[in-house]
Amino acid sequence: MRYIRQHIQTIIGEYNGALPLSHFLKNYYKQYPVLGSRDRRLLSDMAYAWYRCSKAISHHNLSFQDAVNVCIFLCGSRPQLIAKYLPDAWEPAVAASLGHKLELLKEHGIDIHIHQLFPYSLQLSHHVLADDWLLNMLEQPELFVRIVKNETALLKILDEQGIAYKQIAKACYALPNTTTVDKLWPADSYWVQDASSQQTGSYFKPLKNEHWLDCCSGAGGKSLLLKSLQPSVELWVSDVRKSILHNLQKRFQLYGFPTPQMWTVDWTHAQSIKAQVAQTKFDAIICDVPCTGSGTWARTPEGMYFFDVAKLASITQMQLAISTNAASALKPGAKMVYITCSVFKQENEDVVQQLMANTGLVLQEINCINGIPLHADCMFVAVLKKPQA
Repeated sequence: MRYIRQHIQTIIGEYNGALPLSHFLKNYYKQYPVLGSRDRRLLSDMAYAWYRCSKAISHHNLSFQDAVNVCIFLCGSRPQLIAKYLPDAWEPAVAASLGHKLELLKEHGIDIHIHQLFPYSLQLSHHVLADDWLLNMLEQPELFVRIVKNETALLKILDEQGIAYKQIAKACYALPNTTTVDKLWPADSYWVQDASSQQTGSYFKPLKNEHWLDCCSGAGGKSLLLKSLQPSVELWVSDVRKSILHNLQKRFQLYGFPTPQMWTVDWTHAQSIKAQVAQTKFDAIICDVPCTGSGTWARTPEGMYFFDVAKLASITQMQLAISTNAASALKPGAKMVYITCSVFKQENEDVVQQLMANTGLVLQEINCINGIPLHADCMFVAVLKKPQA
């Protein structure tokens, strides 16, 4: 126990949010090969729990180790693993509901103040309530997958392993967040994708043989979703990073889709893309812009912990530049699907209003997909149409 607590104190002391926490921990464990798989799982659970809720605890009466105990009791995702590290009075409730745990802590004089997690007065998008969003930060979301083939056989494997699952929508399933699905299923039969991210596909409505562009494709989650909905779509993808486009290509090959036309493009620079866009126009563009990721912070709590509100203005300027420049590649009568994984109105409705003012695009649909009741992410989507010439 002492050995583990020394390591978690070192991890918390060294980590500064510059890398995703998962990457930092992977690098940290390479430095200490003596840490076994059980130790690594426990330390990861402790670290994620710390960044979920430590700011909400009144620390003046607690030592660091006591605060870690509170965090893993409240937010740990592996109850059986962490139980022996907790006070005896808490151990029976380690697998209880969040509400019951909060009551038990209160009985022991420990209050959790969720508004201390995010001490900023930013307006949230419609359908997302601040208290619900903050309370949701204390629980790790489910693992969501999209099954693309052999659905019956894959579900039978889960049944045989005693793994609970829920069907959320067609091809979309929720699994316990600790499920090592990569060890159970063939890689080409599914992909991991949040339920709310999958739901954005309902706004695509692709028609046969249309020309589509995914202008900030990343590793291709939305592009794969599009092709699964309408395989005949002729697809272009672009990203500022060549390496991520290489990952996209490998994923398309894995799932049997033809490699799309790929561009390495920085859509914030209007002049640098003018020549490329001039010769190619699209029936539809997916504009899944970089954002704060605030709708996914329940998965990546370090994002909230280290959030710098001063950077929000530059993020929204980038989003507006990308979407405005991408709009120049639309055919008359074509549509843009603007997407973020943010809950902040400033990145969502406000950018859409400015985008319409810049381009003349007309709003067709708008929604903040609130994944909180499903223990999923929150996503924002707006569909805009370019008027006919």
